[in-house]
Amino acid sequence: MKNISILSLLAVFVLATSFTFIQPKPWPVPDKNAKIPNPIKADAASVSAGKTLWVQHCSSCHGKTGAGDGSKAAQLKTQPEDFKKPVVQGQSDGSLFYKIAEGRDDMPAFKKKIPDQEDIWNLVNFIRSLKK
Repeated sequence: MKNISILSLLAVFVLATSFTFIQPKPWPVPDKNAKIPNPIKADAASVSAGKTLWVQHCSSCHGKTGAGDGSKAAQLKTQPEDFKKPVVQGQSDGSLFYKIAEGRDDMPAFKKKIPDQEDIWNLVNFIRSLKK
């Protein structure tokens, strides 16, 4: 009976520890950035421009459809989020813009690679199209 209790406690510990490691760490965005509205209309031209940038800069990690299954995803310390999920789609446009521009950990900052802010907003519009 003692061995079963120890094994049960060990199993609970391993599961709890594993769950902790797979949880993405919070990525706070300053309120002033999160509240910035997207100045670019999400029309076909913008989404198309965003898709071109996505293929060039994002799909290797985030995948063609934003599922986080790009060819480089397995090499990262953190699994890229599935962009179709509410956890991503529920973020403000300003938050997505901030995260693309500033980066964090495995996610590079794109404010120098994509210096035209309009292009980053086009990427945000493309990301929004992934939920469909």
